[in-house]
Amino acid sequence: MPSTAIRHLTYSPVTREMRVTFTSGRRYAYAQVPPHVHAAFSTAPSRGAFFNHCIRDRFAYREIERSDADRQRRRAG
Repeated sequence: MPSTAIRHLTYSPVTREMRVTFTSGRRYAYAQVPPHVHAAFSTAPSRGAFFNHCIRDRFAYREIERSDADRQRRRAG
């Protein structure tokens, strides 16, 4: 089921970094996310609720700025 809050989710098991793109377009990278947390997030019936209860304020994060290429693709798309 599509989320009303989360647009896209990626995860690197090597670095344990999870990247989340919100429907607003803002993107964040979360550090040291265990694989089982990512798996549960990916299959949660409500990704927004799962994020609020299990991700937000529990993992260090940084915002990922949009690159010029991202901006150009967005304008062209």
